Amino acid sequence: MNSIDKRISELGLVLPQPVAPVANYVPYVITGNQMFISGQVSVTAGGDLIKGRLGENLSVEQGQAAAQACGLNLIAQMKAACGGDLSKVKRIVKLGGFVNSNFGDTALDIPKIINGCSDLMVDVFGEAGKHARFAVGASALPLDVAVEIDCVIEIDT
Repeated sequence: MNSIDKRISELGLVLPQPVAPVANYVPYVITGNQMFISGQVSVTAGGDLIKGRLGENLSVEQGQAAAQACGLNLIAQMKAACGGDLSKVKRIVKLGGFVNSNFGDTALDIPKIINGCSDLMVDVFGEAGKHARFAVGASALPLDVAVEIDCVIEIDT
């Protein structure tokens, strides 16, 4: 077991099976030493969609849990793309986060939601998990999910 898998286990986390694309795209693309991972929606390891809209029926804490689920799905895609070896991940370069939001008084909470994924990346990958990112609200997301996040990483080739 490599150190990243060990860390995931120590944190009590379980990686889901990589989610298959639901449209005409691939889950990731590797070019050179960069991997671009398609947006991963808030779905649990058990396959349950985490739905909701910030400001209506989704609290900040529930949104953070949804963002963490996206992060676990991102890591599952990384693992699949790296042939099961997460030690090939050199750096989380950038996250792009979308939060299903009603754009009312909750606009300031949108970055807090994406922290659920950002914190996970730092917890799992340490210094290499620190990344650039954006966090924006969206009036609708695929399958009515609460959060969707994509990722760019640097890998050992």
